Amino acid sequence: MHKISLLLSIILLSILGNTSISAQYKQAEYQKYPLQKIFPQQSFDSIAARISLAKGSSVIKGVAFTKPTNNLGFKAPLAEKIYANHITVELFPYTPYFEEWYELKKRKENIRKNKIVYMDSIAYEHRLYCETNSRGEFTFPEIKPGKYIIMGTLPWTSSSYQDTYSGSGYGSYGGRVDYYDRHYYTVSHSDFLIQVITVEPNQKVTKVKLK
Repeated sequence: MHKISLLLSIILLSILGNTSISAQYKQAEYQKYPLQKIFPQQSFDSIAARISLAKGSSVIKGVAFTKPTNNLGFKAPLAEKIYANHITVELFPYTPYFEEWYELKKRKENIRKNKIVYMDSIAYEHRLYCETNSRGEFTFPEIKPGKYIIMGTLPWTSSSYQDTYSGSGYGSYGGRVDYYDRHYYTVSHSDFLIQVITVEPNQKVTKVKLK
């Protein structure tokens, strides 16, 4: 009996040693602002979108750029332009679905509070896109007259510095002097550029400043 009990104990310890215990419920991480996804309420009309994106005889020529913001969060009007260096520019037809999406983007989206406006994945496929050059220039050929939403995301960086206290000593006149080390760092930014444009009938070239 002693040998049987010992054998059972060994088997039980072996089973427990190979069993990983997981919680029955895992508490979700705290989020001050849980993600809120906002979608247009009306149905997407793929036929209308395809008709709007059919080939035409006009050309859209544009340049995409931004400007750095000041300490108050506003773009400095006299600052040097930051051109979109090889970014993707997207063109959507201004059909009722995309119009609602655009208005929601302006009125309801709040990135800081994690309220994001989305479009249907099928609707997103109904677009044209191109790539800028290093000067931010882009072209959409063979466009029909009509209204469009044009947009792109422009990443850029800025440099700054911070002085940190490193010690103190006494100057030549006996007064105390504090010493600081200057540390330079880079800050990454990302500006979302969006605009509604109109290609007029009989207008061969429509020029756009996407900023």
